[in-house]
Amino acid sequence: MRRKFWIFFCVFCLVTDAVAQKKLLDTPSRKLQLAEFAIANLYVDEVDEAKIVEDAIIGMLEKLDPHSTYSDAEEVKKLNEPLQGNFDGIGIQFNMATDTLFVIQPVSGGPSEKVGILAGDRIIEVNDTLIAGVKMGTEEVMRRLRGKKGTTVNVKVLRKGVKDLLPFTIKRDKIPVYSLDASYMVNKTIGYIRINRFAATTGDEFVEALHKLQGQGMKDLILDLQGNGGGYLQSAIDLCDQILGRRELIVYTEGRRSPRSEFKAKGDGDFQEGRLIVLVDEYSASASEIVTGAIQDWDRGIVVGRRTFGKGLVQRPVDLPDGSMIRLTVSRYYTPSGRCIQKPYESIEQYNKDLIDRYNRGEMISADSIHFPDSLKTQTLKLKRTVYGGGGIMPDYFVPIDTTMYTKYYLDLRDKGAIVQYNVKLVDRHRKDWLQKYRNFERFDRNFEITGKMLKELVELGTSLGVKFDEEQYKTALPLIKTQLKALVARDLWDMNEYFQVINTLSDSMAKAVELLEKPGMNFPKRN
Repeated sequence: MRRKFWIFFCVFCLVTDAVAQKKLLDTPSRKLQLAEFAIANLYVDEVDEAKIVEDAIIGMLEKLDPHSTYSDAEEVKKLNEPLQGNFDGIGIQFNMATDTLFVIQPVSGGPSEKVGILAGDRIIEVNDTLIAGVKMGTEEVMRRLRGKKGTTVNVKVLRKGVKDLLPFTIKRDKIPVYSLDASYMVNKTIGYIRINRFAATTGDEFVEALHKLQGQGMKDLILDLQGNGGGYLQSAIDLCDQILGRRELIVYTEGRRSPRSEFKAKGDGDFQEGRLIVLVDEYSASASEIVTGAIQDWDRGIVVGRRTFGKGLVQRPVDLPDGSMIRLTVSRYYTPSGRCIQKPYESIEQYNKDLIDRYNRGEMISADSIHFPDSLKTQTLKLKRTVYGGGGIMPDYFVPIDTTMYTKYYLDLRDKGAIVQYNVKLVDRHRKDWLQKYRNFERFDRNFEITGKMLKELVELGTSLGVKFDEEQYKTALPLIKTQLKALVARDLWDMNEYFQVINTLSDSMAKAVELLEKPGMNFPKRN
């Protein structure tokens, strides 16, 4: 009896194993593997097997959604650098003006500053290779200057007032990459912080800026997330920790194979009471929308600007053996009230044209052109205000885009590099005198003006670069041209903080935020 049982058991196992093997052989993945094997080993001509596999992966991902992507090893490295908060290099801000590397500023405390590189220097040679006047691309120049921490690079520099090229040996080091563009006091009680992406260091940068502004008397805050394309979820959570109350939900994620996962605020942050305005636009995406949606849903502040991009898909990185990576969508982001941030993507072609379609149907000009179905309607969690999901975050106060000053003549000046090139010449010519004359940015901001002579020189430079002068379009764009030039000069004499203090004088969203905070009797959401 026992022997019969064992025979039966062995037969059963063999049959089961055969069924399992057949099932394995019939899987789509096995089919794909066999196809690749056949091509690599039987095809009439020699094939690049690695490229075939890459193309197959890309093709599969393109059938899924707009944000599931493949990156090769080199792309992975480039993608990670801005979000990791540092890279190895020599530490300079620069422009490639008239085919020459012009140093805007050496990074404070960085390798270049330590050896004596100055703002206004022109790097002519790198390791005995001429990089000026040879039409070398920015990527190629950066490749030559960057390198592993501890390695050295030899450069030769042309400095104004010095006859011969100056040689420097620079020891590369870790260079910080900041995600916070600017933080300053708008007036005695209103502070401003602009974040360009959510990187590994964003939370710490935000807290540092917050404390600095509070030390200067800040009571209310304008948080500028315009153009912020997102980044790390954890950094968005770190920022919300400073603003939201204890255990208030920031965001939750959910997917077919990913159970609901919630992220809540600690509630021990340093900006729990002040009034808050968030600035957003059509390029604010992902982590920016998480922060904005949480602030709006909890009635913590007011959102000003235009409807955000609508990227609410969560990607999980899948590392491949050769250093390449798949970023695969595994779940969706939802705001605390249950709104899905992601806009529809039935047609990826249509999805990629969405911003153009929004412009064409007038959404950027008038809030009346934006229509949400009632099925997407929900309410904020404390004041029960009506908000909508299913395609970005709709602001509480709509600010139309103003492109009046962006005439064809201005765009030609900008795109042909006339504005940047003229700025380099101006600062190169007057840096020392202006720093002595104005001493600090406050004095510069009050008294500095772009003169008629400067504008005439800009027009002449534009003409030499092939920009046809149009007087009517020039006059229309004049406030923008003057403000942009002044902002660029401020940046090159000081830093990005000063640039945004000047350029924000043209921002309608910024003006609306200040108006709301200064308006007598203006009711902001009260949370308690």
